[in-house]
Amino acid sequence: MSFNDIFKSSFLENVSEFSILDTVIGLAVALVIGLFIFIIYRKTLTGVLYSGGFALTLVGLSLVTTLVIMAVTSNVVLSLGMVGALSIVRFRTAIKEPVEIVFLFWSLAVGIVIGAGMIPLAVIGSAIIGVILLLFANRKIHNDPYILVMNCADEKAENAVLDILSKDTEHYIVKSKTITTAGIELTAELRTKDASTGFVNLISRLPGVESATLVSYNGEYLS
Repeated sequence: MSFNDIFKSSFLENVSEFSILDTVIGLAVALVIGLFIFIIYRKTLTGVLYSGGFALTLVGLSLVTTLVIMAVTSNVVLSLGMVGALSIVRFRTAIKEPVEIVFLFWSLAVGIVIGAGMIPLAVIGSAIIGVILLLFANRKIHNDPYILVMNCADEKAENAVLDILSKDTEHYIVKSKTITTAGIELTAELRTKDASTGFVNLISRLPGVESATLVSYNGEYLS
C-alpha cells in the first residue's frame, strides 16, 4: 500500500464532482429572486403585523433549498440520505396570514427549480407570480366586515340603533342578542358605506345606549 493509498478518500474525490462556477451562479440567482420575493412580500402585505424575521426567512429559504437540491442532484446516494434527514425536521412556527403560505412555497419552489438547473423557469415564473400578486393582493373587492357590539337600556333604544344601521350601513345582520336585567346586548355583523364609521357616533349619542364598540373582523379573529 502506497502513501497515496493511505490518504485516498472518497470524500475528497467527491469534492471535484461539482462545479464551483455553477454553484456560485445558482446561489447568486437564488439570492436575487429571494430578494424579489422579499420585496413582493413587503408590497402585498395587507396586515399591520409585519414580520422582519419571516421576510428574511424567504430569502434564506431560497438559498438553502438551492444548495440542498444541487447536492441531491449531484449524488444519488446523498439524495437518499438527505430525504431521511429532512424527514425528521418539524416546523412549528405559526402562520399569521394565509397568504404567507404562498410565499413559503414560492421560495421553496424557486430553490428547487434553480437547484435543478432550470434558471430561466425560475426567473420567468417568479416574474409572473410577482405581477399577479401585485395586481390582486391590494385590490379591494368589497368593504371589510365589522362587528358592532352595543349595550342598550331598553327595546326603544334597540329599535333606534337598528334604524340607524339600516340607513347608514351597506348591510347588517344581528349575530346575537342577550337580554339581562341590566339591559340588552346586541352584536351585529355589518359592512360600511365607503369605509365610513360615523354612524357609531350617532348610535353612542342615542338615549338609552350605554356603549357602542366597532371592531374589524376578517372571519377568523378580531383585530
